[in-house]
Amino acid sequence: MDKNLTGVPHAVNLSQRAAHHGHRGAVMWLTGLPASGKSSLAMALEHALTGLGYSCYVLDGDNIRKGLNANLGFSPEDRTENIRRVGEVAALFADAGLICITAFISPYRADRARARQSCGEGFHEIHISADLATCESRDPKGLYKKARCGELREFTGVSAPYETPEQPQLVIDTTREDVPTSVKRLMAYVERNVPLDRKLASPENSTTAANS
Repeated sequence: MDKNLTGVPHAVNLSQRAAHHGHRGAVMWLTGLPASGKSSLAMALEHALTGLGYSCYVLDGDNIRKGLNANLGFSPEDRTENIRRVGEVAALFADAGLICITAFISPYRADRARARQSCGEGFHEIHISADLATCESRDPKGLYKKARCGELREFTGVSAPYETPEQPQLVIDTTREDVPTSVKRLMAYVERNVPLDRKLASPENSTTAANS
């Protein structure tokens, strides 16, 4: 790190942000094979939580690669950099008091561990589990077919590895569960670990936190 850089402290602290949103910030890190259901569940979870009054936002793999990480490919080094950047952005969202839901293959344990380190205690690793045969049978984007034909190199599950989480905070098995069931389980997990306290979000408590 450049020794000439000096961090600038925020004028709003974590308690004030919690008072504003009615809950603490957190990162729900969805990881799994391509076509395991990460994006569908992330977007459905965002919609459901917003309906309950949570402040949240989804960072999705394809969306991020169209903008922030448009300069990255799919080599092991680029995959690592992709997740490093996402981990840092997710940490900023959580620091702002939002629930950041990420939907990334994030195939390497070391990269997910680094993301956890960046995000701190608010990081929740959620394995969206589905066996390769199930994911390949879905193949909504036709990517497995292209990978099998040799049109796509470094494709996770076919020509690139996926390192299954060893101790995830939650496992969602989309081979056996439908989307509504999986979303209910995800919602229950969030409500249990990041409870929504509407009292925190009252103007009176926001003023109290701001003056503390």
